[in-house]
Amino acid sequence: MFLVGLTGGIASGKSSVVQVFQQLGCAVIDVDVIARHVVQPGYPAHRRIVEAFGTEVLLENGDINREVLGDLIFNQPDRRHLLNAITHPEIGKEMVKETFKFFLQGYRYVILDIPLLFETKKLLKYMKHTVVVYCDRDTQLARLMHRNNLSREDAEARIKAQLPLKDKARMARHVLDNSGEWSVTKRQVILLHAKLERSLEYLPLRLGVLTGLAVLASLLYLLTRYLLPSP
Repeated sequence: MFLVGLTGGIASGKSSVVQVFQQLGCAVIDVDVIARHVVQPGYPAHRRIVEAFGTEVLLENGDINREVLGDLIFNQPDRRHLLNAITHPEIGKEMVKETFKFFLQGYRYVILDIPLLFETKKLLKYMKHTVVVYCDRDTQLARLMHRNNLSREDAEARIKAQLPLKDKARMARHVLDNSGEWSVTKRQVILLHAKLERSLEYLPLRLGVLTGLAVLASLLYLLTRYLLPSP
């Protein structure tokens, strides 16, 4: 099995593309969902966040107030680094567990939906393929203004706060152009899925694991023969 890193930008259509992959039966891990999951009450990251930032970051029901926490770390690199040091290891553990689950289920590849794939670069080395959902800037601006009911100025500010899609497209192995009709984009997704399914890049890891299991089974058999008395 191999990993496919999927990313995009605000209003580029990444969520819609992910839905198509899921409809095609693909395994998808949403890193944002995991990030919200690991900070729920009762989890280690939740306790450590409260210890580090105080009870002011809590809602009445005990959940983390993401808006307040975001304000606390805004323009404060030290605090942002502290939060990342708390959450990233827990996110990584959950990603590994989810990936292993899909491996056992026999999937040839797993898509990791990672919004900041190219910004942080921390997970790039694990990705066999990288995919960017792209659209031209004018289309992105128009969609964002319409979707979020924003002024042109506010929409442009949000787009400028992210790494430009054209830069992400240059770094990606595959680009899904969502600038035009949705039917065209959907066709691109279907073709990419077919290409990834035909790939044999999943074989080395799967064969390696199977070989390891076979060796382990042989050792257990020999150990059992050695320890048990002969009839």
